[in-house]
Amino acid sequence: MAIGYLKMQARTAHEAIPLSGAQIRILDQWGNTVYRLVTDENGETTAAGLNTTDRSFSQTPDYSGTPYVNYNVLAHATGFQSIHVTAIPIFDGETAVLPLSFLPLQQTGSSQSQRQSVPEEITVGKPAVAMDEPRSQEGNTESGRVLRQVVIPDPITVHLGPPTASAQNIQVSFPDYVKNVASSEIYPTWPAAALTANIYAIITFALNRVYTEWYRNRGYSFDITNSTAYDQYFVYGRPLYESISRIVDRIFNEYVRRQGQNAPYFTSFCNGTTATCQGLSQWGTVTLANQGLTPLQILRSYYPKDIEIAETDIITGMLSSYPGTALRTGSRGLDVQTVQSWLTRIRRNYPAIPAITDETGVFGNSTKAAVTKFQSVFQLAADGIVGKSTWYKLSAIYTAVTRLAELNGEGNTLGIGTVPPDTVLRQGSRGQDVITLQYLLNVVSEYYPTVPGPAQDGIFGSGTRQSVIAFQQAVSLEPDGIVGARTWNALYDIYLGIGQNVPLPGPDSDSIVYTVRPGDSLWAIAQRYGTTVDAIRQLNNLTSDMLSIGQVLKIPSSGASSFTYTVRPGDSLWAIAQRYGTTVDAIRRLNGLTTDLLQIGQVLQIPS
Repeated sequence: MAIGYLKMQARTAHEAIPLSGAQIRILDQWGNTVYRLVTDENGETTAAGLNTTDRSFSQTPDYSGTPYVNYNVLAHATGFQSIHVTAIPIFDGETAVLPLSFLPLQQTGSSQSQRQSVPEEITVGKPAVAMDEPRSQEGNTESGRVLRQVVIPDPITVHLGPPTASAQNIQVSFPDYVKNVASSEIYPTWPAAALTANIYAIITFALNRVYTEWYRNRGYSFDITNSTAYDQYFVYGRPLYESISRIVDRIFNEYVRRQGQNAPYFTSFCNGTTATCQGLSQWGTVTLANQGLTPLQILRSYYPKDIEIAETDIITGMLSSYPGTALRTGSRGLDVQTVQSWLTRIRRNYPAIPAITDETGVFGNSTKAAVTKFQSVFQLAADGIVGKSTWYKLSAIYTAVTRLAELNGEGNTLGIGTVPPDTVLRQGSRGQDVITLQYLLNVVSEYYPTVPGPAQDGIFGSGTRQSVIAFQQAVSLEPDGIVGARTWNALYDIYLGIGQNVPLPGPDSDSIVYTVRPGDSLWAIAQRYGTTVDAIRQLNNLTSDMLSIGQVLKIPSSGASSFTYTVRPGDSLWAIAQRYGTTVDAIRRLNGLTTDLLQIGQVLQIPS
């Protein structure tokens, strides 16, 4: 019997937080437990070998049987909603990586906590290439009303149903979207040239929808659907195949266009067997690849002969554009320093990434080791070289981990408390309660991919209303866009549940990682952490005392069992404990406190 592989990644908050100790069961089609696995400190399991059918069956279009074997997964992590994934196709010689995006349980004792303890159900099922349903994709092959530039949307918003269906929207990073669609559309066992040609078609199809604003010009709040009748197949929560992921990481910002044009060509496609169309035949690409054709030659067999592969470096949501040249051992400069600062911050959440001891801005052995481990953790080619796929993933994970830290601090400044406001808010409302609402929705959006985060401007506009409706749908409330008592209570239940159940990273064991804020200076930071300006300069290889907001610094650990902290506006014992990976009780005991009240300027000892 042939063997395929399945591994799990248990994470939450856009992969910002790995969940160690999650209990995983892999079951066969009859419900028998095949494996019991536990996730490590990166939230990963080992790859489990599973019996399946020979890969040759998935490479033959006239095979009448099922060219893979289905398995099921039941996953549980303390403090989070369980996940049940069924009908996972396992192919001979292929590794499927199942992302388990856990949702935090609501606060203990809330009216919704019992409901949310029911497992989240995800069904994967057969790929679109094996479906009999006809496809009638329509789109623009020439430019109409379009964007000014071809951009990679990050995230892309996918409607989980036909355009007019009252289904949820989900936001996902563009590379992960392409990996999901390719894994949902075709078989991962196909020749590399066939996979690459299909992935180019998938990328370009999506970029055409974004570039022409195909749905947004019609008043919809999404970029593309997951309906095979209209667009391309996307299954939220499904596993991604490594053979597909490797290709997507290499070409996710490349697309098909006609020579002399900028617009992504409308690359329609179908399976070419049970469904025929004017565009690419998915099964036909296998035949052409076996004849030795390149991906571009395959594409020119179905689309105009003058098509070419173009590239765009414009990616929305990125902190810094890819420098254009891969960074490796021996590289120097600000781009290397950026990578080092990103890895240093990410390491707090993923402690398996080794500390960087190289000189700032110098890509040495320790930087390569950190990059290699990061790549391994996030299923990238572990070569220790920062190419565009690694740069992109570093930027995305750094954004996710720092965004959580910012939201934690902001909640303390706002004084959210534990009791919801008693106001009723609707579109047109303004004021402090609207800011509170928008903040809570932004926190929820970090964990619930179907809830978009609104701008925090204190104005209840259409964007806030869309976010409220998405939240109400996610928690089974009437989606009326009005925030009354039930919606307030549900928001607070989830917000407080996050505080109860989500493990936050502690400080670096060798040094404290600190992000520079407005008004900071080296002297003030040194005083706050009981060290010296010279020690901070030396650890960070600084040649100037000038700091920039958002700059990441390593603060020397004194080696003592605690360090000093000066209370600032908006601080609370809970917030300080969360920020430094300790507990309120530990701070109380260390400082002999009999109350939780703090005063601005008060000096506390914080356990290291």
